[in-house]
Amino acid sequence: MAAVLSAILVYAFLIVLFRCAGKRTLHQATVFDLVLLLLIAEGAQQVLIGDDPSLTQAVVVISTLVLVDIALSVAKQRWKRVDNWLDGRPVVLLEGGRPLPESMRYSRVDEDDILEAARELRGIERLDQIRCAVLERDGKISIVPYRPGDRAESDPAPSGGPTKSASSRSRK
Repeated sequence: MAAVLSAILVYAFLIVLFRCAGKRTLHQATVFDLVLLLLIAEGAQQVLIGDDPSLTQAVVVISTLVLVDIALSVAKQRWKRVDNWLDGRPVVLLEGGRPLPESMRYSRVDEDDILEAARELRGIERLDQIRCAVLERDGKISIVPYRPGDRAESDPAPSGGPTKSASSRSRK
Protein backbone atom coordinates (compact mmCIF):
# COMPACT_ATOMS: atom_id res chain seq x y z
CA MET A 1 0.00 0.00 0.00
CA ALA A 2 2.90 2.36 0.73
CA ALA A 3 4.24 1.85 -2.80
CA VAL A 4 0.90 2.80 -4.33
CA LEU A 5 0.63 5.91 -2.18
CA SER A 6 4.22 6.91 -3.02
CA ALA A 7 3.59 6.45 -6.73
CA ILE A 8 0.47 8.62 -6.60
CA LEU A 9 2.27 11.32 -4.62
CA VAL A 10 5.29 11.36 -6.97
CA TYR A 11 2.98 11.49 -9.99
CA ALA A 12 0.96 14.37 -8.56
CA PHE A 13 4.14 16.20 -7.55
CA LEU A 14 5.62 15.86 -11.05
CA ILE A 15 2.42 17.10 -12.69
CA VAL A 16 2.29 20.18 -10.46
CA LEU A 17 6.02 20.83 -10.84
CA PHE A 18 6.00 20.63 -14.64
CA ARG A 19 2.89 22.81 -14.87
CA CYS A 20 4.67 25.44 -12.75
CA ALA A 21 7.94 25.12 -14.68
CA GLY A 22 6.32 26.09 -17.98
CA LYS A 23 5.28 24.53 -21.23
CA ARG A 24 7.74 22.81 -23.48
CA THR A 25 6.85 20.15 -25.97
CA LEU A 26 8.95 17.06 -26.56
CA HIS A 27 9.00 18.04 -30.22
CA GLN A 28 11.25 20.94 -29.25
CA ALA A 29 13.25 19.10 -26.60
CA THR A 30 16.97 19.79 -26.47
CA VAL A 31 19.78 17.61 -25.17
CA PHE A 32 19.48 19.28 -21.78
CA ASP A 33 15.75 18.56 -21.64
CA LEU A 34 16.47 14.90 -22.33
CA VAL A 35 19.13 14.79 -19.60
CA LEU A 36 16.72 16.47 -17.20
CA LEU A 37 14.03 13.88 -17.92
CA LEU A 38 16.48 11.00 -17.43
CA LEU A 39 17.69 12.39 -14.12
CA ILE A 40 14.15 13.02 -12.89
CA ALA A 41 13.21 9.47 -13.84
CA GLU A 42 16.19 8.17 -11.84
CA GLY A 43 15.24 10.32 -8.85
CA ALA A 44 11.62 9.14 -8.94
CA GLN A 45 12.60 5.51 -9.52
CA GLN A 46 14.15 5.16 -6.11
CA VAL A 47 10.85 5.97 -4.42
CA LEU A 48 8.68 4.08 -6.88
CA ILE A 49 10.49 0.74 -6.71
CA GLY A 50 11.22 0.94 -3.02
CA ASP A 51 15.05 1.10 -3.03
CA ASP A 52 14.89 4.36 -1.10
CA PRO A 53 11.52 4.96 0.50
CA SER A 54 12.36 8.60 1.28
CA LEU A 55 9.75 10.57 -0.59
CA THR A 56 11.25 13.79 0.76
CA GLN A 57 14.63 13.06 -0.80
CA ALA A 58 13.05 12.38 -4.21
CA VAL A 59 11.07 15.64 -4.01
CA VAL A 60 14.23 17.59 -3.13
CA VAL A 61 16.28 15.99 -5.92
CA ILE A 62 13.59 16.47 -8.58
CA SER A 63 12.84 20.05 -7.47
CA THR A 64 16.54 20.91 -7.62
CA LEU A 65 16.84 19.53 -11.15
CA VAL A 66 13.81 21.46 -12.37
CA LEU A 67 15.06 24.67 -10.72
CA VAL A 68 18.44 24.25 -12.43
CA ASP A 69 16.63 23.78 -15.74
CA ILE A 70 14.59 26.94 -15.16
CA ALA A 71 17.76 28.87 -14.25
CA LEU A 72 19.44 27.67 -17.44
CA SER A 73 16.38 28.71 -19.48
CA VAL A 74 16.55 32.21 -18.00
CA ALA A 75 20.31 32.37 -18.68
CA LYS A 76 19.73 31.27 -22.29
CA GLN A 77 17.16 34.03 -22.77
CA ARG A 78 19.46 36.69 -21.33
CA TRP A 79 22.78 35.68 -22.88
CA LYS A 80 23.03 34.43 -26.46
CA ARG A 81 26.43 32.86 -25.74
CA VAL A 82 24.93 30.64 -23.06
CA ASP A 83 22.13 29.69 -25.43
CA ASN A 84 24.58 28.80 -28.21
CA TRP A 85 26.78 26.83 -25.82
CA LEU A 86 23.91 24.84 -24.30
CA ASP A 87 21.72 24.24 -27.36
CA GLY A 88 24.17 24.77 -30.21
CA ARG A 89 23.59 26.66 -33.44
CA PRO A 90 21.90 25.70 -36.67
CA VAL A 91 24.36 24.35 -39.28
CA VAL A 92 23.90 24.91 -43.02
CA LEU A 93 24.47 21.54 -44.72
CA LEU A 94 23.62 22.37 -48.31
CA GLU A 95 23.39 25.62 -50.28
CA GLY A 96 22.26 26.10 -53.84
CA GLY A 97 21.82 22.37 -54.38
CA ARG A 98 25.45 21.71 -53.41
CA PRO A 99 26.44 19.86 -50.24
CA LEU A 100 28.87 21.56 -47.85
CA PRO A 101 31.18 18.63 -47.00
CA GLU A 102 32.87 20.28 -44.02
CA SER A 103 29.55 21.12 -42.33
CA MET A 104 28.19 17.66 -43.10
CA ARG A 105 31.28 15.96 -41.68
CA TYR A 106 31.18 18.15 -38.55
CA SER A 107 27.49 17.31 -38.04
CA ARG A 108 27.87 13.64 -39.01
CA VAL A 109 25.15 13.99 -41.65
CA ASP A 110 25.37 12.53 -45.14
CA GLU A 111 23.54 13.23 -48.39
CA ASP A 112 21.12 10.37 -47.75
CA ASP A 113 20.01 12.05 -44.50
CA ILE A 114 19.33 15.30 -46.35
CA LEU A 115 17.45 13.52 -49.14
CA GLU A 116 15.36 11.59 -46.61
CA ALA A 117 14.32 14.86 -44.93
CA ALA A 118 13.67 16.42 -48.34
CA ARG A 119 11.40 13.54 -49.39
CA GLU A 120 9.52 13.48 -46.09
CA LEU A 121 9.04 17.23 -45.73
CA ARG A 122 8.80 18.51 -49.28
CA GLY A 123 8.52 15.58 -51.69
CA ILE A 124 11.89 16.52 -53.19
CA GLU A 125 13.90 13.79 -54.89
CA ARG A 126 17.23 15.41 -55.81
CA LEU A 127 19.75 17.63 -54.05
CA ASP A 128 19.72 20.14 -56.89
CA GLN A 129 16.06 20.88 -56.09
CA ILE A 130 17.05 22.16 -52.63
CA ARG A 131 18.03 25.78 -52.15
CA CYS A 132 19.16 25.22 -48.56
CA ALA A 133 19.26 22.41 -45.98
CA VAL A 134 19.88 23.28 -42.33
CA LEU A 135 20.53 21.01 -39.37
CA GLU A 136 18.48 22.72 -36.67
CA ARG A 137 19.34 22.92 -32.99
CA ASP A 138 16.87 20.16 -32.16
CA GLY A 139 18.53 17.76 -34.63
CA LYS A 140 15.94 18.00 -37.40
CA ILE A 141 16.90 18.90 -40.94
CA SER A 142 14.98 21.82 -42.45
CA ILE A 143 14.65 21.92 -46.21
CA VAL A 144 14.12 25.10 -48.23
CA PRO A 145 13.27 24.16 -51.84
CA TYR A 146 13.76 26.35 -54.85
CA ARG A 147 10.56 28.19 -55.74
CA PRO A 148 9.42 28.10 -59.36
CA GLY A 149 10.62 31.67 -59.97
CA ASP A 150 14.03 31.14 -58.34
CA ARG A 151 15.47 29.04 -61.15
CA ALA A 152 14.45 26.36 -63.61
CA GLU A 153 13.46 23.11 -61.99
CA SER A 154 15.10 21.13 -64.78
CA ASP A 155 18.84 20.71 -65.26
CA PRO A 156 20.54 23.99 -66.15
CA ALA A 157 21.27 24.66 -69.83
CA PRO A 158 24.80 23.86 -70.96
CA SER A 159 26.98 26.89 -71.57
CA GLY A 160 26.80 26.32 -75.34
CA GLY A 161 23.20 27.53 -75.61
CA PRO A 162 19.62 26.69 -74.70
CA THR A 163 18.44 23.12 -74.37
CA LYS A 164 15.90 21.66 -76.69
CA SER A 165 12.47 21.02 -75.34
CA ALA A 166 11.15 17.47 -75.09
CA SER A 167 8.65 18.14 -77.88
CA SER A 168 11.33 19.33 -80.35
CA ARG A 169 13.47 16.30 -79.53
CA SER A 170 10.59 13.91 -80.14
CA ARG A 171 9.92 15.35 -83.63
CA LYS A 172 13.31 14.27 -84.96
